[in-house]
Parts: sequence; C-alpha cells; structure tokens
Amino acid sequence: MLLYDLDVSGNCYKIRLFAALTGTKLDLVPVNLASGENHDPNFRKLNPFGEVPVLVDDDLTLRDSQAILVYLAGRLRDRTWWPEDALSQATITQWLSVASSEVRNGPNAARLIRKFGYPLDMNTAMRWTDKLLPLLNAHVGTQDWFALNRPTIADCALFPYLTLAPEGGIDLAPYPFLGRWLDRVRNLPGFISMPGL
Repeated sequence: MLLYDLDVSGNCYKIRLFAALTGTKLDLVPVNLASGENHDPNFRKLNPFGEVPVLVDDDLTLRDSQAILVYLAGRLRDRTWWPEDALSQATITQWLSVASSEVRNGPNAARLIRKFGYPLDMNTAMRWTDKLLPLLNAHVGTQDWFALNRPTIADCALFPYLTLAPEGGIDLAPYPFLGRWLDRVRNLPGFISMPGL
C-alpha cells in the first residue's frame, strides 16, 4: 500500500501512527505541498481536492485520514481498533467527527496560523479550542481512552493535532487528564513520533 504523505501533516501522521501501532506496512510517497506537487494533474487524479493523505491499495484509492483509518483498521484480523458491531463503530465515529470538525477548526487551525502562516482567524480558532479542550479533558478524566475503554482509531484520529497544540500557542497545562491521555498514547507499543513532537 502506498501512502501519499507530508511529514509535518497531522492528518498524514494519524495514518503513519496507526500503521506503526498495528504493524501495517505502508510505503510512503512524499508530496511537497510547498512546491505545489499536490496540484500536479497526476496527483489530482488520486485526490481532486489536492490534499494529503491519499492511500492507494491496488485498484483502491482513498482520501481523508478518517476514512483511511477505518479502511486500514477494518482489514485487520484484530478488530479491537474498529470492531464490527454497529454500536462500537458509532461510538468511535463520533470521535472521528470531533477530529474532523472541532479539532480541525480549533487546535489544528491555530497551528496552521502560527506555524505555517495560513490566513485563518486566530480568534475563531481559539473559540473552538476553548470550548473543546475542557470537554475532552473531562471525558478522559473518567476513562483512559476516548472510546470502548481501550485504544481505537478514535485515539489515533484525535492525538496528532492535540499533541501538536502548543505549536499553535495553546497551553495544555490546564488540562491534566488530557495530558495523561497523550502520555498513554505515547507509551503504546510501536508508537512513532513526527516533526514537532
């Protein structure tokens, strides 16, 4: 399987992290967004949105980090990361949605502004962040993991942009339970890092 990848992208890191935790082999194909490789017609055939990550598995091409996590976890014999029953999948999916909405618009946006100079509004990013982090902190104050009381793809989806939040000027010290959860993820067998961690 090929993963079209950018090393500083949290969305790409989600996939690399999950693959490392589960022993899933991926061949990385770096995509240089700064030089516009994502606008190349050949890349646009893989993803018309011009974004990474993109997973290619034989004739299958998938975009979107959450969709790729679901696909990779669904292929495993060990279904603890993405169980087959509807309730477990729904429980995990609600956190995948938080990763693609609240985390994206909050901590991720703040990082894009501060680290990469994206023309986004920091006040809006901080409103999202200030609403989100207390909720996440409270959730992992009552359980070790975000879903099903064990590591799942929900944790892989949420981890990157939360642990990278300081790159957006966000102080995580007021959220000790969230900090402990970040440490639990870092201590999982097979954990890998990325630039900025």
